[in-house]
Amino acid sequence: MVTGGTRGIGRAIAERLLREGASVAICGRSGESVERAVREMQPLGRVAGHAADVTKVQQVGQFFQAVDQEFGGLDILVNNAGEGVFRKVAQMTPEEWHRNIDLNLNGPFYCSREALERFARRGGGFIVNISSLAGKNPFSGGAAYNASKFGLNGFSEAMMLDHRHDNVRVSYIMPGSVDTAFQGDPAKRAGDASWMIAPEDVAEAVALVLGMPARTMISRIEMRPSRPKQQLR
Repeated sequence: MVTGGTRGIGRAIAERLLREGASVAICGRSGESVERAVREMQPLGRVAGHAADVTKVQQVGQFFQAVDQEFGGLDILVNNAGEGVFRKVAQMTPEEWHRNIDLNLNGPFYCSREALERFARRGGGFIVNISSLAGKNPFSGGAAYNASKFGLNGFSEAMMLDHRHDNVRVSYIMPGSVDTAFQGDPAKRAGDASWMIAPEDVAEAVALVLGMPARTMISRIEMRPSRPKQQLR
């Protein structure tokens, strides 16, 4: 399962896993976007999708139940769905704060809880959380986003400690600047974006984590552009 799998990093991860031979289920908030993504990915392998807002406990449960019916079980969960609202604290509304926390932190909890229940019946599984370097590097205007990603990192490590002896491996990946719509509309973005991390690079990191021998777990990965854009002085 890949949450937020209709575009950007999530879409790249879903496609990478399909190429590895995995059956993949994706979700997104828009039924139309989910249907389009599934249709476009079908030549790569067995893929299904459902509209689900991971900030809603009931919708998360329904998504997992649908996947149970379609695939008969779950081995891997990739918590990817996320977004950022960037404001200084004094300018941020409670609604904007909750949107960051609900999607970037509560959503992974809701999904992980459902996955762990299923892993217990199957004898194990794998959870990969897509975090950010903002989970260890605060920046002005990023208070809510920083808080959500710092929290996701801590949640990931604690969950790993809780369930490592249940044959559940938990990893988290912290990319820096990735060339997706998260950085703004590419058509309106000024300058060359070729220096950024590509979504496919993050997908490659996910494949690396999942491909490790069972005796070994990569607990976290930090990813940075090799040659970031230089600031003019």
